Formats: sequence, C-alpha cells, structure tokens
Amino acid sequence: MAKIIFSTTDEEAVLDSNSSIQEACEDAGVPFACTEGICGTCVIEVDEGMENLSDYTQEEEDFLGEMGNERLACQCKIKNGTVKISF
Repeated sequence: MAKIIFSTTDEEAVLDSNSSIQEACEDAGVPFACTEGICGTCVIEVDEGMENLSDYTQEEEDFLGEMGNERLACQCKIKNGTVKISF
C-alpha cells in the first residue's frame, strides 16, 4: 500500500502499490485535460517522496524539460511509501 498527501487540500489517499495516481489526484482537485502527457494541465509539485514515484516517462521529459520536482499526474505511478504533493 502507498499513500499520497495533498498539501494543497490536506487530503490523503491510500493506493495500491504500483498504481496510477491520476484518479486520486483528480478527486483531490488536480485539473486534467488530455490525460496523455501532452497538455501539461496536471502538473504537480512533489514536496516529499519523489523516490516513491515511477521514473519519468518520455512524455514528462518532453513537456517538463529539466527534471526537478515537477511531475505530470497523468503519467505517474506510486511505487510504495508516502508522497506529498501540491498543485
């Protein structure tokens, strides 16, 4: 099991390990449009736990450029542990 904490809303979501974070983020209020990693509407900032997310996808690398603490919520999977994000 894994957990996402949303700094912006103080909500928490428990997810299965190795699952997409898209639905939990959408439920917490992260805006989505294309869900394919092209539009960038779902950019989130990872405050803690980046190591608990999947590797960057090619879509994220193409859109975000420099790999910092931003991710596209439509492209991420949570491996395990806890991740704290803001949007």
